[in-house]
Amino acid sequence: TSSHTRVGILNNPSSKIKEDNTAIARGILTAFLTQNNSNLKSFLSKLTKEETAISLAAGTKITKFLIQGMDDNAFEKKYNTLGLDIIKTHQMFCQEVLKLLPGQMAVMSNGR
Repeated sequence: TSSHTRVGILNNPSSKIKEDNTAIARGILTAFLTQNNSNLKSFLSKLTKEETAISLAAGTKITKFLIQGMDDNAFEKKYNTLGLDIIKTHQMFCQEVLKLLPGQMAVMSNGR
């Protein structure tokens, strides 16, 4: 509700990190890195729907879910080169620093 709010995502998966089970996490990270705020919000709303997760698990390419106005080329290039190390780093931070259990969710705030 405010233009002064920032959102970030840390991934804390409970299962072994593989390409086939990280499509949504990699899509979210890629969108944060490549898209402007208005397109980011719309894409994340679409990407976090249950039917999208089911479709991706069935083998649909993530590019099918891109919305009009997104920088398709930047997204696709970054998504294909993102790798899994960033998600492993997130997982390590969540579990070692934040002391979360695998898969445990939390909300962090660092407001003024």
